[in-house]
Amino acid sequence: MSIRLGAKLPHTGPLAVRLGLDRMAQRLENAGFDSIWVSDHVVFPHEVRSRYPFAPDGRVTWPLDVDYIEPVVALSAIAPATLKAEIGTSVLILPMRNPVLFAKQAACVDVLSRGRLVLGVGVGWLREEFAALEADFGGRGAVLDEWLEIARACWTGSAGPYRGRYYRLEEPVYCRPIPARMPPVLIGGMSRLALERAGRTADGWVAQFSMDGIEEDAIAAGLRTIRAACAQPEKAFRVVVRVTGAERRPAELARRLDSLAASGATDVVIDVDWNSDDGAARALETLRTAVA
Repeated sequence: MSIRLGAKLPHTGPLAVRLGLDRMAQRLENAGFDSIWVSDHVVFPHEVRSRYPFAPDGRVTWPLDVDYIEPVVALSAIAPATLKAEIGTSVLILPMRNPVLFAKQAACVDVLSRGRLVLGVGVGWLREEFAALEADFGGRGAVLDEWLEIARACWTGSAGPYRGRYYRLEEPVYCRPIPARMPPVLIGGMSRLALERAGRTADGWVAQFSMDGIEEDAIAAGLRTIRAACAQPEKAFRVVVRVTGAERRPAELARRLDSLAASGATDVVIDVDWNSDDGAARALETLRTAVA
């Protein structure tokens, strides 16, 4: 079995300020995690009417009025504080952002981290957030495809002219710096459309499960859908499995790592218990024992 182990950086709530994003990232890297991940929201409505797709009852599972450090800002804070661990988004809601500005920010983070950025991107689910940002919720799937085209052009150092359905660059522009490496793009989501998009346009997939809802069969089936949508039969895909609620149950998750790897998972990303100074190290030691 070969599986990489990552940790979610708590850039929401009081820990971000109390412990510091840079110090928490260093603690995760020093513990031995292979990757460090942040999530994304810009604003929340006072009342959420949209269905949250990762909970059985469709309701959000966290308080809405907490501090939420923007993910690109968070990655900028931890890039110079770490040396080896990949830093990634799980996932960035790309269609509600300007594509050229996003490409610029991603390139800067990749340069500052010396080629360690991994971009998980998705279409999002919170209609009210799109409305607050005056972004197109109904067309967000097609927008995501177009934004990735624009970003990849920007990452060559020069983009345009570009005439898409949703965006135009009327004349060529320089967009520098050029990333240290072309950032791997992973598509987040559990729908067939997300899986097919991962196969057509990306380097992999970000799946999300609760600790009580892990389904190896769903991972294997999702990977089959991705491969069926890909024009390159031999292409290898990265499959990042984000598991929520595992911070107090690492031994239980460790017993699932063999089956997760067999289903096609290449990475597992967990939350860490920050109530003790050695919570990250103890969690990783428990998991590492299973993959040794």
